[in-house]
Amino acid sequence: MRIFIVASFLLFAAPAFAQDSCAGSDDLRLTNGRIHTMNAQNTIVSEVTIQDGRFAAVGPARNLKLDPCTKTINLGGRTVVPGLIDNHNHIVLLGLRPGHDLRLETAANIADAQAMIRARAAQVPKGEFITAMGGWNVAQFAEKRMPTLEELDAAASDHPVILYQAFTGPAATNSAGRAFFTSKGVTVGANGSIGANGPSVAALNALRSVQTFEDKKRGTLDAMNYAASMGITTSVDMGAFLIPGTPDIQDSFTFDGLASANPFTMYDAYLALHREGKMTSRLRIFFLSMDTRPDVPMLSERVRNTLRSLGDDMLRLSGIGEFATQWPLFGQVTPPANYATALKLVAKEGWPFQQHSLSLAEDKLTASTFEEVNQTTPIADLRWSVAHVPHIDQETVNRFKALGAGIAVHPFEYLAGGPNAGPPLRMILDSGIHTGAGSDAAQISTLDPWPMIYYMVTGKNSSGVLINDKQQLTREEAIRLYTATNGWFFHEENTLGSIEVGKLGDVVALSDDYFDPKKVPDESIKHLHSVLTVVGGEVMYDTLK
Repeated sequence: MRIFIVASFLLFAAPAFAQDSCAGSDDLRLTNGRIHTMNAQNTIVSEVTIQDGRFAAVGPARNLKLDPCTKTINLGGRTVVPGLIDNHNHIVLLGLRPGHDLRLETAANIADAQAMIRARAAQVPKGEFITAMGGWNVAQFAEKRMPTLEELDAAASDHPVILYQAFTGPAATNSAGRAFFTSKGVTVGANGSIGANGPSVAALNALRSVQTFEDKKRGTLDAMNYAASMGITTSVDMGAFLIPGTPDIQDSFTFDGLASANPFTMYDAYLALHREGKMTSRLRIFFLSMDTRPDVPMLSERVRNTLRSLGDDMLRLSGIGEFATQWPLFGQVTPPANYATALKLVAKEGWPFQQHSLSLAEDKLTASTFEEVNQTTPIADLRWSVAHVPHIDQETVNRFKALGAGIAVHPFEYLAGGPNAGPPLRMILDSGIHTGAGSDAAQISTLDPWPMIYYMVTGKNSSGVLINDKQQLTREEAIRLYTATNGWFFHEENTLGSIEVGKLGDVVALSDDYFDPKKVPDESIKHLHSVLTVVGGEVMYDTLK
């Protein structure tokens, strides 16, 4: 739901027709703040003015003519940063989750999870499913286990509930959920447990089978609103695996689970909300392909029949990734025979590209293929990057840097990572290669950016265990990776990421002063959130007091 704040003189002094004439205005002044612009000079100002959705003044608007419909918000001294950009997530999939989604990202124990379920139940019609699917891990709970049926019943007896981990479970449900799933032939233990893989995927598909398009639109709006509440104003979505049995996928690799969807219809809910003017955060789409054939038919159709950069400032087609062909998952490496063919096509057609990589062997394979492609089509201006890179080394970083490629880091090891989890953030940043950050949410990681930033600053996982020592970043470096450096990955560095005249008017007022360790100790970083999120001059989220 969009929240529009209008100055008191307009509410109480202006006639009704004047109020109506200001409907939809995106002219806004933010005053009395500590606004970190994240420009090259790290300028801090106390006010900004947004006109026609873009920053018109950064600092006092001395000679700027203000429209009578300009809204003014007193920030009350709050710390403000540019709208956060997540350079690699799966928010489209999150929106398509069946049921009423619940993010358990900051739950430290089962009692926390129960409290979150109770709060969500109070917002959901009786009898409808509450689902927490992906973006959490039992490792974050003090108990290191799944909640039981009895514990979930205690949290929500009037709603079926399912908690579902990662890609393919395991999962846990309550009594109402158990009744639903067993009626659909899903095996559920007496304690509410649903086994990983087959049983959990069957439970997921049982929920999908009763989901309507209106459900998907509601879920998509919920996902965007949650992102806005955390300060994310732009998500770069990296697509989905293909569900087995999907028509017309031309022998593509398939995989079913939370990370899977129909590639031809998965964006329909977003498109509908865009047409209705209901988007509350920006979306940049990267098309994922997993062709197995030498002629890469799915990828070919995408790049040759789609207009690159088609869209507007709210929704745009921006790149190819995080896969262009079938890829060895989870760190194993068997080089795809059609990989170079695919990337040569992507380069020839001029698309940005981002490649998933979980091992040093994959990093090196990607670097070698980028080098091969570069011999025919230079990639320095195409904004190619390698993503995740938990184990990349200096030599391979240097190879990517020499090509003009970048690195997108995603500290998903925060939830369940062990010793030497990576990525080697300090080494990567000190190398001088172009670097930005994101989450890889919402299957294995948190869409909430603050646990990711906490991890980059402290090197500690969700249990407070140091797992990435000597690779920590400063607070300013970490927030810069989530803002100013991220537009580069999709050719919008001149439009997004910092508060500068002419750029899109995206700002976030924070719940506390992130930059002051006395006010926000390290352990409190992961609990930060937005109290005011502005996208293009429109207030999309507001709890400012």
